[in-house]
Amino acid sequence: MPTDFDLLVIGAGQAGLSAGYHLQRLGLRPEQDFLIVDHAPGPGGAWQFRWPSLTLTTVNRVHDLPGMSFAETLPPGSESAPAATAVPHYYELYEKHFDLRVRRQVSVKVVCDRTEDGSPAEHGPILNAETDSAGTIRVRGLINGTGTWEHPFIPRYRGAETFAGRQLHTHDYRTAAEFAGKHVVVVGGGISAVQLLDEISQVTSTTWVTRTEPIFRDTSFGPEDGRAAVAEVEDRVRRGLPPGSVVSVTGLRLDDRLRAAQARGALRRLPMFDHIEPDGVRWADGSFQHAEVILWATGFRSALDHLAPLRLRGPGGGITMTGRLATQVAADPRIHLIGYGPSASTIGANRAGRAAAVELTDYLGLG
Repeated sequence: MPTDFDLLVIGAGQAGLSAGYHLQRLGLRPEQDFLIVDHAPGPGGAWQFRWPSLTLTTVNRVHDLPGMSFAETLPPGSESAPAATAVPHYYELYEKHFDLRVRRQVSVKVVCDRTEDGSPAEHGPILNAETDSAGTIRVRGLINGTGTWEHPFIPRYRGAETFAGRQLHTHDYRTAAEFAGKHVVVVGGGISAVQLLDEISQVTSTTWVTRTEPIFRDTSFGPEDGRAAVAEVEDRVRRGLPPGSVVSVTGLRLDDRLRAAQARGALRRLPMFDHIEPDGVRWADGSFQHAEVILWATGFRSALDHLAPLRLRGPGGGITMTGRLATQVAADPRIHLIGYGPSASTIGANRAGRAAAVELTDYLGLG
């Protein structure tokens, strides 16, 4: 395959497809001027790996990609279809309609900075993206849309290695039925945590623990709330701090399903335990909860390990971002991160895809 392009887009989820669409609108051609690669076997980004019970009625929202409505790709009566099939179908149609020519099952293992003669350089003209199946792809600029799904986060707790039961992360969750008859400790205060807690508490006993007291809200999450949440996260990444949790700004919406879980007693929250023992968890005051399962609904971190040689992170672990929507790496303007910080939401990824495409092509004098 060709290995020289002006731009490389890593990841064909919402962010990557949005970037590809806008690069085309700017006059760049897929597989000639830019290339989109994705590690997954098929279209759909992280959606194709979601648990089966996450349907279009239970998911928060699936935002439209630019230029094509999600609703127009849905057959009649598909309101309760699994998100893991409906959204990938939409992405597949989108890729074909706009002829984005995504190269699949190509994983970028590392991106290095090199000059024309192959020696290391400070922001040299060439970025070398070394892949597992497509050789080394040499480009002038990079739009990274790898998101977070491939980088689940589980905090360290004393005794975790001694636990005799099962530990799993949201990333590995499939169905509540497999936990029937077992006591499940659900750890985490985000949207996925309460969704899975609701499901599991309908088939077995549960304990819910979080680091901080969750904040529930009865009102809908409106545009002003969204802007406030994005602004706070954007401020953090512009200052080089690690992105914060959106839920910490917006709170959790108390809908009918969660009210039912509350009535069952499933939303009775306990503070984090002190340590883990072979047959359960123990708090600092000595209280103990027997458990056969610990479900870590503790979120994800940005999947950026392949960019480590570029040394983009600051001393505190964050990356200082700049640009109109904080997608451009301040230390290296050739690189845009979409799906990082304020663009981590699906609607944010759409807008960030456009901003990255426009700013990067302008910076490199393309189009």
